[in-house]
Amino acid sequence: MARRPLPRILSTGSAQIAKSRELARTAADSATDVLHPLITITRGLRRLAGAGRRRWAETPKDKRGPLLFLVASVVLVVALVPYGPLLAAIVVMAAAAWQGRDRKPPAPDGPDESQTERLKSLYEALVPYFSTPEDPAPLYAHGGEWEKAFPTYEFDESGRVAELVIRYPAYFPDGESEARARIEQLLHAKSGRGREYRFAWDEEGNQLTVTVLSPLPTGLSAQRFVTAPGETVLGFTDPSQVQRTLPLTYGEEQRDVPPVVWRTGVRSTEPHLLVMGQPGSGTSTLLRSIALQALQHGDVVIVDGGGTGEYACLTGRDGVLAVECGLAGALASLEWAATETERRLIAANRARQAGHPPPEDTKRPLWVLLDHPTAFTHLAAADGRKDPQALLQVPLRHGRAANVTVVVADQFDNKDTLTDAVRQHTRARVVLGPATAGQLEAVLGAPPHTTPVADVPPGRGYARLGAGPVHRLQVPATPDPYDDATSDADRQAVLALLPPRTAPADAEGMAADGIEAEAVETEPVAAKAVAAETS
Repeated sequence: MARRPLPRILSTGSAQIAKSRELARTAADSATDVLHPLITITRGLRRLAGAGRRRWAETPKDKRGPLLFLVASVVLVVALVPYGPLLAAIVVMAAAAWQGRDRKPPAPDGPDESQTERLKSLYEALVPYFSTPEDPAPLYAHGGEWEKAFPTYEFDESGRVAELVIRYPAYFPDGESEARARIEQLLHAKSGRGREYRFAWDEEGNQLTVTVLSPLPTGLSAQRFVTAPGETVLGFTDPSQVQRTLPLTYGEEQRDVPPVVWRTGVRSTEPHLLVMGQPGSGTSTLLRSIALQALQHGDVVIVDGGGTGEYACLTGRDGVLAVECGLAGALASLEWAATETERRLIAANRARQAGHPPPEDTKRPLWVLLDHPTAFTHLAAADGRKDPQALLQVPLRHGRAANVTVVVADQFDNKDTLTDAVRQHTRARVVLGPATAGQLEAVLGAPPHTTPVADVPPGRGYARLGAGPVHRLQVPATPDPYDDATSDADRQAVLALLPPRTAPADAEGMAADGIEAEAVETEPVAAKAVAAETS
């Protein structure tokens, strides 16, 4: 049966609505222009009436009678004088028009003297890079016209450049990263250090747009994020970079913040994550945030190479299979993770061959989180044991098909100690803390479109998922609740996300699963955390 066409009102409704809005906007603008004198006079009369009321309220009560008599006498004289009411109305209208005028100072037509000097300095600094002796009509020349090179510019309250559009000649090699880096470094130095700039290169139009970025919010604490299973929030970024927002609690108010969401699972193209940073940059905070989100739908195995006990709050929790801080426990846990990955692959393969859905125990996600694993590399070499990173070969290679996700966090100094399997199979990358442009490009695989700054708060950095763009990142505050330096608000936020405690498995049950039971001495828990958790 032939399909009937849609009614005309439905097929052309959006166009008619847009046209109606445009007509309404045009009519409103025209009415405002026509009624502008009336609006000005009305505003002036309101101001004159307010001034009269204030004058009457400020007049003492013993002087109000003579003042009222004086006003009545003036009104009577004006009424008796020929053309008096008409002249009085003209005077009142003129006074109202004067009082109702727009008192805002007119915007300057161009930059002031200091701003002009800044633009001239930028122009002169760009001349050696954007000019050649063979150019018959150079756009950039010493003592040339900077107005043609900078068609658009904006300044902030301090007089520094906030946004700038730069035209450059077509022969400039804007496709070469080294040439771009020289221009970006120069503009960063001349426009003012200590700020983050975004550089948007338009190769087709031969234009470069320089924008000063506002700092990312740092007051976002750990909380439940509105995400689907298989989605992990790494942090938050600029609104212009992503098309999704999450409702979050920011202090005492609610905000919609754009997140950086990492998708894991069978259909993920970046199933594993590598986090690099300097000491104190927030890598452990990111791993705690990932662990709290992973425990909602899966199981977690944590290997802490730092040995600082920052994951003691997760010990004995529901879904936490192990929290290992020693070499023997790390080897046992990672060997079990490799065996479990193989078991899941075999079980899923047998189910598919038999025409059955995969077993339920292969669908539950398993997360293997390693913080500073290169510390065990030196211990294993000294003790003559296997490097724990060698046991990650199977989970990294086949983890996506088995719902096993590996997250590795380490420091820049130990980057060369990471095995080839870790570097090759961790396509999702995060860099936290201060880092040079070379370090960022070496880890992320591409330079960021913003200038890194030397002084950054904890948890600030960059993220890149696979071959996607590089995002600025701010990790939500997820500190160790057992640390005395943690504030009460952050401690309560983390404790509220922890799953309930469960009885630890006995030695026989752990041995049956392939995990050797090892007695691990835990650090004493802070009194504040115990009291808060008990309450």
